[in-house]
Amino acid sequence: MISNELKCRGIRIWLAAMGLGAAVLGTGCQVDMAGQTLPSPWYLTDDVQYFPAGTEFLLSNEAAAMAEQAEEIKSEPQPAVP
Repeated sequence: MISNELKCRGIRIWLAAMGLGAAVLGTGCQVDMAGQTLPSPWYLTDDVQYFPAGTEFLLSNEAAAMAEQAEEIKSEPQPAVP
């Protein structure tokens, strides 16, 4: 008959093997070789990491919005009362 100690050891080994297998299957194969990042098995479902070139002045939209707001805030002189 198998003792409880051997059963526990077998269960621990089985759980460790399953955890190791899950870790191996759960990680991709994406590697960096000679300056290139080679794709993982899930490269077709990855997010696109392309950012188109924009203006060199990174705050151009903010500057334009602030200028527009400054124009709107300017008050006009009131007409003279006769």
